[in-house]
Amino acid sequence: ITYQTATPRDLIAFRNSLQMLPAIKMLLEELSGTLAEEIRTEFDDLSDLYALLYASIQEEPPISSRDGDIIKDGYHEEVDRLRQAKTEGKTWLAELEAKEKEKTGIKNLRIKYNKVFGYCLEVTNSFKDMVPDYFIRKQTLTNAERFITPELKELEDTILGAEERLTAFEYELFKSVRDHLAENVARIQKTAKAIAQLDVFASLALVASRNNYCKPKINESGIIDIKNGRHPVVEKMITND
Repeated sequence: ITYQTATPRDLIAFRNSLQMLPAIKMLLEELSGTLAEEIRTEFDDLSDLYALLYASIQEEPPISSRDGDIIKDGYHEEVDRLRQAKTEGKTWLAELEAKEKEKTGIKNLRIKYNKVFGYCLEVTNSFKDMVPDYFIRKQTLTNAERFITPELKELEDTILGAEERLTAFEYELFKSVRDHLAENVARIQKTAKAIAQLDVFASLALVASRNNYCKPKINESGIIDIKNGRHPVVEKMITND
């Protein structure tokens, strides 16, 4: 995260780890002792970061952060709009065509597309006297005129290149999420340290319980005096003696 190389899938893996923290924090409340208190003090469940990741990143994002389809629906209005434009552009054009037909009374009005001129409203010469003032002439043909309106121009801008803009915008949003995590890296490291300590103590406790080990008395006299000693490794290797 700090070196800005974390991928969308890395963030989902990180989110899944964060999901475990509230339950661990609850268990910590049941522990007593100075050390447990110290760990509790250091322990931040990072619930705000979990909420951000849960709201923003798709459950199964692509490996690369530049391939698009990273950001969840509903996280950002512009992503939703561009995604809708990508999939529903034809429906929008058909609806606009029907609306303009009804408004102008031009029965054979059609929305056409040309690689050079883009989208336009085509009106045959027999109906050109019915063309309203807000139609802006774009191209003259032998038997028809082609026009643009502010609404069609806005639709054209939305539909054309929507996919490219969507991918670029999703990447920017992903980077902003990752940057926010980076700004909180000290908090994350603090909790990671607390988890690491708990991991060590839990492992030692499990081994001690499973093997019936006792707690040694530690002194500073320089004398090592072992009575009824056991060797953990030898004990495991030679089980019959």
